Amino acid sequence: MMEATDGEELIGGADEKPAPPNGEINEILDIGEEEEDMQEKMEEFLGPQPEHKEEEEERKYYRRKRLGVIKSVISASVAAMIVYSVYMGLLQMQLILHYDATYREVKYSNLGLEDIDRKMMMGINVTPIIGLLYTPLLIRFLGTKWMMFLASGIYALFVSTNYWERYYTLVPSAVAIGAAIVPLWASLGHYMTRMAQQYYEYVNYKEEHVQEQKKIPRGACHNYIIIFHSVFHMIFNLSFVFAQFPMRFVLHHYINDDVSHILCNVKECGAKISGWIPGFNTTILSSLPRSMLLIEVESVLMTFAFLAMIMFLVLCGPAYRPTEEIDLRSIGWGNIFQLPFKHHRDYRLRLLCPFFIYSGFEIVFAASGFSLSYGVCALGLKQLWLIIMVYGFSASIFSSLSLSLLRLPRWVCLIGGAVVHGALIVVLLAFSPTPGGDQCGNAPQSSPDYLAPILIIAALWGLGTALNKTGVGTLVGILYAEEKERLDFVYTIYHWLQALAIFVVYLWSNMPMRGKLSILLAMLLLACYCYWLMERRLVKKVPYRLPRIPRPRHKVKGYRYLEEDNSDESGLDHSDEDDEDYDDYDDYDDEDTDEDEEHVPGEEVEYEERDRNRGRDYDGGACGHDSPPGQRRHRRQRKNRGREEEMEEEQGWEEKNGLMDG
Repeated sequence: MMEATDGEELIGGADEKPAPPNGEINEILDIGEEEEDMQEKMEEFLGPQPEHKEEEEERKYYRRKRLGVIKSVISASVAAMIVYSVYMGLLQMQLILHYDATYREVKYSNLGLEDIDRKMMMGINVTPIIGLLYTPLLIRFLGTKWMMFLASGIYALFVSTNYWERYYTLVPSAVAIGAAIVPLWASLGHYMTRMAQQYYEYVNYKEEHVQEQKKIPRGACHNYIIIFHSVFHMIFNLSFVFAQFPMRFVLHHYINDDVSHILCNVKECGAKISGWIPGFNTTILSSLPRSMLLIEVESVLMTFAFLAMIMFLVLCGPAYRPTEEIDLRSIGWGNIFQLPFKHHRDYRLRLLCPFFIYSGFEIVFAASGFSLSYGVCALGLKQLWLIIMVYGFSASIFSSLSLSLLRLPRWVCLIGGAVVHGALIVVLLAFSPTPGGDQCGNAPQSSPDYLAPILIIAALWGLGTALNKTGVGTLVGILYAEEKERLDFVYTIYHWLQALAIFVVYLWSNMPMRGKLSILLAMLLLACYCYWLMERRLVKKVPYRLPRIPRPRHKVKGYRYLEEDNSDESGLDHSDEDDEDYDDYDDYDDEDTDEDEEHVPGEEVEYEERDRNRGRDYDGGACGHDSPPGQRRHRRQRKNRGREEEMEEEQGWEEKNGLMDG
């Protein structure tokens, strides 16, 4: 081979192409550019997006929260309506069937259904009397949502016992319903007011007092309370309508069409009678319904009862945040038990008690006294469903009138309902319709002439009920909206007095009708006077007494996020003597709750100011260092100061050694 000279070029084969100049360098540059592009894309992906707007996301989040509150309110209202539709419809059908002598003799012979019904009604009406003792404990322990769910389960239990009608099934379930009435209604009223407060917080989430979870300004959420309570009563009052479906579509075909046969021994109706309908025939069914038909009806009612339970459980949101639930339970069971009684010191509640009692009187009188002694006595049993449905539709529609409180004074609803009911009571005192049949075998006399007046009275009574019930529930929420830790106690008192009034109505069943109406009128006048007196005192800013609710006590390790003062302390350095001191301090805190706070209407008292005042009392105010609590507090402060000095000395020693090592 010949060696190529320096100037000669080596030429390869014809198929070989020469490499491009700087090829390797270009490839390295391309790889570097790709890495830079990849890094820029990653930074663009992971970095803040130009389209992302924090305020817009926050606005959408709270809009979803507001929609959740609305869903909870509607779901709770519909579930409560279903529960009472099932309960009242089944109870009405059961009492009508058990009243018929032929049904009792053929189906149950010597079982004694009359005695069972009597004891069952006693259990439903008498048991709520002790509801004041345990209702706040159940609501605080279980929570508002779970209390509604469990109470609806008790109503479903009552429906299930009707599959096997015996003494040991019907009576215990009736007693359980009586025990659940006050907790259910107190939870419903409490829940609607809390949802209104939550809705206000979600609407005004940018406000400083909302972000810091401070006390709501006075009057800020009143409009939402009015709206939510109105919606609840508009939906719930439809339960009177749906409760008549079993009567209308099942029993209606088995009730005797001959009014003169059912009312043959009835001589008088309305204001002239004593009891419900004296002389009412004990055979009211033309034929007996099939057992399988009754089982099918009860199965349908049971399905709806389970549906209401699921709605309470799934669709209703919690009334409080978890931290607030812990605070509500941490004040001590003894304090929870005592506070409903201590709240009677507040003159606002005392003066509203007559209205609480009257609201129980009037609704039971409409569903039993008026519908039976006036409606059934004059028109026959077949028209009972029509009277109750007119009353329910009227109460539901006219509950929307309470929305006028958004523009009118709050006394409009209560006084308007009182005026309507007062006029109707006076009319009923003089109204005595003629029975459908004076003697056995006679044709009905004058019964068609009374249909229109009785339906008009039922509709007007529904108007008064709507204004009364919605007005009382809204007023209680407005008066105690800013004191959300008191709502369960206040609504417990309200519905306990209402249940007490229902028990009184159960006791007076054999009284003359004019005596019942006179009691209703007297209670209504007393309620109006007491309400006027309460509003007058509030206008004059007369201080009212509220029992002091103790601060929460968190003894369980792990809830450090609830204790702002000692959030960084693990509790491992405390000696046994320190623990005893803290326990003594907590015990004194409970004793201090016996004192009452005086509030002047119109003046806002913040939680921080109240806690600061109480801390001043502990440090050197009314207690001082001479009293045992003051001495314990003083010893604890000295120990804390000594511990801080030791930590400072240790830190200084470490710094010194560190400098020396350096």
